[in-house]
Amino acid sequence: MERRILVVEDQKDIADLIAMHLRDLGHGVDVVHDGGKGYQAARTGRYDLIVLDLMLPVLDGLDVLRSLRTERVDTPVLMLTARSTEIDRVLGLELGADDYLTKPFSILELQARVKAILRRIDRQAAAASAADPDRIVIGEIEIDAASREARVCGHAVSLTAKEFDLLLHFARNPGRAFTRMQLLDAVWGTSFEGYEHNVNTHINRLRSKIEIDPANPSYVLTVRGVGYRFADPRTDLR
Repeated sequence: MERRILVVEDQKDIADLIAMHLRDLGHGVDVVHDGGKGYQAARTGRYDLIVLDLMLPVLDGLDVLRSLRTERVDTPVLMLTARSTEIDRVLGLELGADDYLTKPFSILELQARVKAILRRIDRQAAAASAADPDRIVIGEIEIDAASREARVCGHAVSLTAKEFDLLLHFARNPGRAFTRMQLLDAVWGTSFEGYEHNVNTHINRLRSKIEIDPANPSYVLTVRGVGYRFADPRTDLR
């Protein structure tokens, strides 16, 4: 199945190489070379995936990503960065990037990451079209899967795309304990152990937005020795 992929990379030789190998996978690829043009192209919503370099002229990759997520453009983003510091990686992921690659990277690794993200898209699309209701209510939390909105005690909660995906996955499986690796696979589409810290970061951010007392959560519960589970309304919220 052909997907539309946008590559935003200012180094023409790298951009052309990426585009060539993504086309080898059977996808349609558009290429732009600065963040301003990348932002304008991405916000149209025509793409299934954006491959976004961090260091770009006009707008850097983090500014592009931040603007897209602020406008609720939820297109998956694979970030490319020449930086290797953890803060750069974590910041990109917290802003809503789905994955990242540090330059230099192999073409096989790039293709594998792209395939993993697209598989996750397919799983989420299948789940959305299944019998799961679009509206889920657990305790004081209301989730509208169709509009991708969440409310707590009647008040709208601003969630990043990944925070919403995590909340929805939990809410569709109340009472079930998930390991960090299972959450990575289900929500991020990756099983790389090095990303487990990213699950913890998103759990903490999600708790800060939906829990009355994040230090003593009522909804996103820690299961010692396992990982996390969402409150079961039949038992935990009585």
